[in-house]
Amino acid sequence: MKEPLAFHFANNLLESLEAQGVQLPYQCREGYCGGCRTDLIEGEVAYLQEPMAWINEGEILPCCCVPKTPLKLKLKG
Repeated sequence: MKEPLAFHFANNLLESLEAQGVQLPYQCREGYCGGCRTDLIEGEVAYLQEPMAWINEGEILPCCCVPKTPLKLKLKG
């Protein structure tokens, strides 16, 4: 998705994206499975809880983080 989206006050980035019509794959919604793993191109996030799923550098789990700065994501799904 190329147009900018605003972070809506939600519990996490995944919920904010869903509220704006962006659908990402997910399973647990709590950072355990890694199903929502997304490539972070630019920006920083803060984790609300430490993810249990393995994430590589440059990846985030939207289900358990919020943006700290404007983000550029490579969305899957």
